[in-house]
Amino acid sequence: MKKNYFRAFALLTLVGLTSACNNSAPKMDEEPEVAASNSNGLRIAYIEIDTLTAQYEFAKEKSLELEKKGTNARNTIQSKTQQLEKNAQSFQQKLQNNGFTSREQAEAAQANLQREQQNIMALQQRLEGELANEQQKFLQAFQDSLDNFLADYNKDKKYDMIVNKAAVLYADKRFDITADVVNGMNRRYKKETASDSAKTK
Repeated sequence: MKKNYFRAFALLTLVGLTSACNNSAPKMDEEPEVAASNSNGLRIAYIEIDTLTAQYEFAKEKSLELEKKGTNARNTIQSKTQQLEKNAQSFQQKLQNNGFTSREQAEAAQANLQREQQNIMALQQRLEGELANEQQKFLQAFQDSLDNFLADYNKDKKYDMIVNKAAVLYADKRFDITADVVNGMNRRYKKETASDSAKTK
C-alpha cells in the first residue's frame, strides 16, 4: 500500500498556506505606503501572496486546522493499515499451521481480509475528498476576502492595477503594498471575529 495517502493534500498546502516568510510581520498600526506611479502615469501596486497567506490571521488559522485534519486522517489510515497487516499475517500463519477446521472457514477469513482492505481504501478516498473540498472552500473564501478587501481599499487608493508579484518578473519595492494589505485584512478579520463572538454570547 502507498505510504503517502494524502499526496494531493500535501501538494495543495504548498500553495503557501504554511510557508514561512523572510519578512518580519508588519505592525498593525503601520501607516499605508505612498502610492507609486510609473512613467505613463498609471498607478500600479503589487502584493506578495506568499507573505499575505503567511501573515493573514484567517489563512494561518485555517492552515493549522487543515494541517491537523490531514494529520488525523493520515494517522487513521495508517492505524487501520497496520491492523490489516497484522490480521493478514495472523491469517497466513493460521493457514500454514492448518488452524482452520475447513476450507470454507479459511475462505471466509480471507474474504473478511479483502472486505477490510476495501473498507480502508474507501475510507482513504472519502477522507481525501473531504480534505480536498475543505481546501477548495478555504481557497475560495480567501480569494473572496481578498477581492472584497481590495475593492474597498482601492476606493481611496485608486490604483489602476494591483498584481500578484509571483506573476511579475521584476517590480520595484516602492510598488509593494503587501504590508498595507496584510494590516488592513487583519484589522477587518479581527473586527469580524469580535462581532461573531459578541453574537454568540
